[in-house]
Amino acid sequence: MSRETVTLSTADGPMEAFVAHPVGRPRGGVVVAQEAFGLTDYIVDVCDRFATAGWRAIAPALFHRADSPVFPYDGDFAAIRPTMQTLNSLDILEDVDASMALLADEGTAVGRIAVVGFCMGGTVATIAAVHRPLGAAVSFYGGGLAEGRFGEAPLIEIAPRLQAPWLGLFGDRDQSIPVEQVEAIRSAAQDAPAPTKIVRYPDAGHGFHCDARPAAYNAAAAEDAWARTLTWLDAHIPT
Repeated sequence: MSRETVTLSTADGPMEAFVAHPVGRPRGGVVVAQEAFGLTDYIVDVCDRFATAGWRAIAPALFHRADSPVFPYDGDFAAIRPTMQTLNSLDILEDVDASMALLADEGTAVGRIAVVGFCMGGTVATIAAVHRPLGAAVSFYGGGLAEGRFGEAPLIEIAPRLQAPWLGLFGDRDQSIPVEQVEAIRSAAQDAPAPTKIVRYPDAGHGFHCDARPAAYNAAAAEDAWARTLTWLDAHIPT
C-alpha cells in the first residue's frame, strides 16, 4: 500500500485530498466522504483500510472552501455548524466529481467507483448515489433523512431516485436519527431502480464505526458494518 496527498482543481479553488493505493491492480475506487469533523486521521485510516482490501481510496477535504478545518471530537459541535452550513449539494457533487475524475485518470471508470461516507459524509454518499451513476454507495449514519441538508430535499423524499446500489447503516441509539426515520427511508428506497438495503444495530449510536471516539465506538457493530460494506462493494462492483 502507498499513500499520497494530492491537490485537485475545483471552481472554488484547489482542494486537497488524501489517496491510498492498494498493492497491485485495484478492485475499483472508493471516494471516502468525511465526517462533520473534517478530514481527520480516522478518515485517512479508513482510506488505508480500503486500500488494504484492494481498493484505491480518495478522501477529499470537503471543507476546502473554509480552509479545511479539522475539529476535535471532544469539542463543541456548535462550532462545527457554521462550516457545515457553507456547503451545498452542488459544491459537494463538484468535489465528488473531482475525486472521481482522479480515479478515472488512473483507470477506474465511474461505474467502478463507490462513495462511502460517515456522519455528514453518510449524507453526502446518499446524495451522490441519487445524482450520479456510481457503482455503489454506503452511508454510515448519514443524517438529513426527514429535514434535508445542503439544499437538498429530505433524503426520504429523494431515496426513490437512487441510481446506485445503496446500503444504509444506522444505530438504533442514534439520538439524531430516530428509528422511525430509518424505517421511512427503508420504505422509500424500495421504489428506487437500484438495489437498496438498510441495516440497523440495536446497541449502537451515532459514530459507532469511529474507533477514534471511544464513547461512540461500538466494536461489534463497527466490525459487522465494515464487513457488510466490503461485501456490498464486491457484490455490485465485481472484478
